Amino acid sequence: MRRSPPRPPIRPTLRQRFEFAAARMLFSLPAAVQLKLSRRPPVVVDGCTLHPQMQLLLALRDRWRGAAIAALTPEIARANFRNDTATIAGKTIAVGAVADIAIEVDHGAIAARHYAPAGSGTRPLLVYYHGGGFVLGDLDGHDGVCRRICRDADLHVLSVDYRLAPEHRYPAALDDALAAYRFACANATALGAPPDKIAVGGDSAGGNLAAVVAQKMKAAGGPVPCAQVLLYPALDRTVERASLALFREGFIIGRDDIAWYQLHYTGSAEVRPDPALHPLLTKDLAGLAPALIVTAGFDPLRDEGEAYAEALAQAGVPVVFKRFEGLLHGFCNMATIAPACDAALAEIVTSLRRVVTG
Repeated sequence: MRRSPPRPPIRPTLRQRFEFAAARMLFSLPAAVQLKLSRRPPVVVDGCTLHPQMQLLLALRDRWRGAAIAALTPEIARANFRNDTATIAGKTIAVGAVADIAIEVDHGAIAARHYAPAGSGTRPLLVYYHGGGFVLGDLDGHDGVCRRICRDADLHVLSVDYRLAPEHRYPAALDDALAAYRFACANATALGAPPDKIAVGGDSAGGNLAAVVAQKMKAAGGPVPCAQVLLYPALDRTVERASLALFREGFIIGRDDIAWYQLHYTGSAEVRPDPALHPLLTKDLAGLAPALIVTAGFDPLRDEGEAYAEALAQAGVPVVFKRFEGLLHGFCNMATIAPACDAALAEIVTSLRRVVTG
């Protein structure tokens, strides 16, 4: 295991610090005031009521944002993502230790970041794959979420900076995800974890990678993860479920954005029925790792996450399922500014600890 030079922390600009403070203030206002500021009546879709904080967030986003992500180049989309990350970073959460490491592989090295909880003794380890549609994201973008999991779930976290599309198309991200998981298993003791307590997890595209890694390792005969944590995961583009149509635009990500991500990831607009791209297609789910699956009520990916939870349960896999009805896709990254998202993340971390520790 080779340590890499530590990356400098995200340092928000003065403008970004002001925007962060303004957002915190707006999202702490009474719900009635937030609805009034959104200039819309309460939004109700498919029996779910959008949380006033999320309704205000969407209204502000509509006023401030430029083109939709599907109209951007990957480079501009990444720059916007980094700007958003810096704006809502908030105060750095202290954990026991943080180390940037390099995982040696055939193509060179995969960057990763190891978060160790405070105190002595071994703890389980969660190999975490960030979201971003396989095109966006990095270690810094999910630093806050990984620190929160490490501190509050009292777990080691290994965050993986897998290769991104379109420069590195499928299966590059999956290859890196598998390599990072195998690295964690082979180096469990050095990372402070019992070898039989290595879990996989991720959000959105990262949830896809975590689900596929769990399936691939089971098919290979192990070592299998002790748990899989899938946060509003992307699991199946071969079927257009109701939520994809209900939330096709206006709710953080839309159908065109999802198609943009998929095009860059696979290099084709044609959807191939490949379980390594769409893990919900896998027929034999029996024997997979126990799962925590989280969805958001106002998310085009909602129904495929819930379909996977149901399919796992029918196959006899222990599943803890949670839908946060009033929230949006990506809400865990909004925990620094929106109290509703902060409360949801706290509930998720509590469940995550139970699932991972068994």
